[in-house]
Amino acid sequence: MFGICNLAIVPLRLEPSDRSEMTSQVLFGEHFKILEKTEKWSRIELAYDSYNGWIDNKQFKTISETEYNTLSTKPAVLNADLIEYLTTPNNQLLSIPMGSSLTFLDQPSINTEQYIFEGLRASGVTSKENLIHTAFMYLNSPYLWGGKTPFGLDCSGFTQMVYKLNGYSLLRDASQQATQGEALSFIEESEPGDLAFFDNEEGRIIHVGIIMEDNHIIHAHGKVRIDRLDHLGIYNIDTKRHSHKLRVIKKII
Repeated sequence: MFGICNLAIVPLRLEPSDRSEMTSQVLFGEHFKILEKTEKWSRIELAYDSYNGWIDNKQFKTISETEYNTLSTKPAVLNADLIEYLTTPNNQLLSIPMGSSLTFLDQPSINTEQYIFEGLRASGVTSKENLIHTAFMYLNSPYLWGGKTPFGLDCSGFTQMVYKLNGYSLLRDASQQATQGEALSFIEESEPGDLAFFDNEEGRIIHVGIIMEDNHIIHAHGKVRIDRLDHLGIYNIDTKRHSHKLRVIKKII
């Protein structure tokens, strides 16, 4: 079985319960495999990053295997503005956040609502320099565990969506993203758009941010913010102390 998210933002949960932890979100237009289905919940695996979790059966619609495969092979088209609106022929509106997928809109068998989108689209691969421009669009977005929209996102949701909007694929969690790309030996070797990863006392990767020029970093910590980066880690410009310990820098592009 297969499905697609037909609502703006839907929580992806650790367990099949509204009280369960939200581990990620499913944005409008994202499609997935249904791994397991109960009366009220389905355990799904997202096509984009293979992330899985539980979603409420009332918050998606099913599609065929052929439709799933078609969407998986089509070039991605995403909403590139902070928030946009879809309209229908009978004047219904649906607001969708940045990063929502519009890929299925030209598929009448899936787009049965006949949604029309007239906003700014992101498609194809952009230059690495554009990553920082996209990152700035999330500036001051509040931190939200499992989130990946301008209205709330976590550190790896932030980096994943910035890269996704520019045509590059990252895995969902910081520890997963740390397995991608080429490790750099020194901060001085890095370029704007490279990723810096940070670990805890046990050596587990727990945080990620995007390197900027002049030893700055943009990352989600309380909110999406800009701080200093040095060989020790992130130096918080408000508290005047280091908040995260640097583990590795990765060049993804």
